[in-house]
Amino acid sequence: MTATETFLEAVRDITPIIRKHSDAAERERKMAEPVARAMQQAGLYRMWRPKVFGGFELDPVSGFRIIEAVSRIDSAAGWNLQIAAAHDLFAPWFGDQAAQEIFGRDAIPVGAFNPARKAVPVDGGYRISGRTSFVSGAHHATVFLGFANVHDGDTLRVDSNGMPDTRLIAVPANKVKIIDNWNTMGMRGSGSHDVEVDDVVIPEHWAAPWGPLRNPGSAYTGPLYRLTIWPAIAALVAPALGITHAAIDEAIGLIGNKIPAYGSTTLIKQSLVQSQLARAQAKFDASRSYFFGTFDEAWKEALAGKPITLQMKAKLQLASTHAVLECAQAVDLIYEIAGASGIREDYGFARHFRDIHVITQHGFLNASKLESVGRILLGLESEWPFFKF
Repeated sequence: MTATETFLEAVRDITPIIRKHSDAAERERKMAEPVARAMQQAGLYRMWRPKVFGGFELDPVSGFRIIEAVSRIDSAAGWNLQIAAAHDLFAPWFGDQAAQEIFGRDAIPVGAFNPARKAVPVDGGYRISGRTSFVSGAHHATVFLGFANVHDGDTLRVDSNGMPDTRLIAVPANKVKIIDNWNTMGMRGSGSHDVEVDDVVIPEHWAAPWGPLRNPGSAYTGPLYRLTIWPAIAALVAPALGITHAAIDEAIGLIGNKIPAYGSTTLIKQSLVQSQLARAQAKFDASRSYFFGTFDEAWKEALAGKPITLQMKAKLQLASTHAVLECAQAVDLIYEIAGASGIREDYGFARHFRDIHVITQHGFLNASKLESVGRILLGLESEWPFFKF
């Protein structure tokens, strides 16, 4: 079996554990510890980690398929998996020593990047302070990544263009405080609480200069890392695919058995239901194929040793945003099919609806990114800063 097939088999093996704790994740607003432990023992967190650190360096689409498979079982587990796996792709900015210390075999790196924390130089390192929101998987992390702007005392350090001196930092999990404030409409089980760091000193090599990647660590010379952060950004799409797939699965089961109020036949005989199911399936299949196909194209260029271009980044962003928006429309169609069953907690429809619409609001995926891509297509400069990376 290939590594991808082995991982997908591992997902099937741990499915009972994930299902058992799905409701608890939703209720407690964090993924259950047994699920995190099962995914770690299965090696899922290491799929994009360098082989020299005990990882597998899977191609992006294989990683997306694995995350999608987990998300089809439970959105919380899938989201937590993609967050941890994606943060491995920020490791190339660190030097060899830091990368080995931060991203070792058993590491579960998570983080968030806005707002940036404060970093004050001290002897041998930096003193880090600040609070960051939307830190998914915070309760299961071994280390937290994020940005910090260097300050000399209380004065922000800037370059000749007035831009802050920003560092990509790592802070050990036992040095942070999780603020229990993830009270949201959907994706409740992602556990995306705030994290606060209060005067924690980290070594200098755990604070890498942030900018376009020029000299990656020696463990990060393979084709996966030529795509820089783009598999990490696109990994956010995979849970949306899994959620949509789960919604369609559940709808097919409902359609064959439900007789709606004041009706005399099951939904399976209603032409409108048949039509809406077909439209939902088409939106899912088409956007998924476009998304995977675009990344396959980027992967072929990476295998050929080519650096990722601005035009390819725009294509990847477009495929990612398009997939999420189409998945949301597909789930909307399924929600309409479900009728009153869609509002009952006995079914998963309401959760699928809430979860997918939370994902559409993510800053890396929302509809405003269509404008960002459109500017590139027209030969204009885009305001989206991540096109520089």
